Amino acid sequence: MKRIRKAVFPVAGLGTRFLPATKSVPKEMMTVVDRPVLQHVVDEAREAGIEHFIFVTGRNKAVIEDHFDMAYELESTLQARGKMKEYEALMADLPPAGTTSFTRQQAPLGLGHAVWCAREIIGDEPFAVLLPDMITMQGGRGSRCLAQCIETYNQHGGNVIAVEEVPMEETHQYGVVSIGKDDGHNFEITGMVEKPAKGTAPSTSIISGRYILDSSIFEALKDAEKGAGGEIQLTDAMIKLAKNQAFHGVRFDGKTYDTGSKLGFLAANIAFAMARPELADGLRVELKKIVGTL
Repeated sequence: MKRIRKAVFPVAGLGTRFLPATKSVPKEMMTVVDRPVLQHVVDEAREAGIEHFIFVTGRNKAVIEDHFDMAYELESTLQARGKMKEYEALMADLPPAGTTSFTRQQAPLGLGHAVWCAREIIGDEPFAVLLPDMITMQGGRGSRCLAQCIETYNQHGGNVIAVEEVPMEETHQYGVVSIGKDDGHNFEITGMVEKPAKGTAPSTSIISGRYILDSSIFEALKDAEKGAGGEIQLTDAMIKLAKNQAFHGVRFDGKTYDTGSKLGFLAANIAFAMARPELADGLRVELKKIVGTL
């Protein structure tokens, strides 16, 4: 069984739900507390043992590449002013040389197409996919979502998808899985459907933005036709792959925040700030003041 070393981050989206902010700032670079959303996701990947970070970008996303590069003027200024704590924090976030790759998705053709754009960099290895809108906080198992997915991959091999539960009336907005043999944390996936019609979903377990995939997914994506939303859907390719390969689901026991929605973005900022000892007490006071006016 090959080790999971590489991860794909599809970051070419337009961020239309956050206009006008995303007219000039990529949605992935909007901050949760003092870290870009994308940095939180990359942190999760590094904690899970990922060694090579592959960003599928689009036009006007050069700032993402700059973020993961040296910033000589800033670094030298921090050193000259004796701000070593800030300098060391900056350097700690910098990936080692040669561990990041950037490729372009020239047209907004969907998640499946974005993953396919990384095929030459991935090669014939199994790999992870992390949706950059979704950021996670560790749960009772002491790890974040991708680490739990890799743990399941190491046990079962094949392909792994993280899921979370939503009310049945919301399942039409997501990819939904069918559940087979189930041990509570992991389960066999017996089927998948992308954005099922209301009332037809096979379960309330939705695909939540973390995947471990065999490289043969690229063959399924090569001639993929447009699906739901007029886009090339990764779920449709996984359905093809599932005819010949096993898929397992992971119920992540932590908390996931969808920062692609305004409400999820605000909730993430509060949750991550409350997890910071130097911010929690002051924020709690301010939140009480706000709640008291409602």
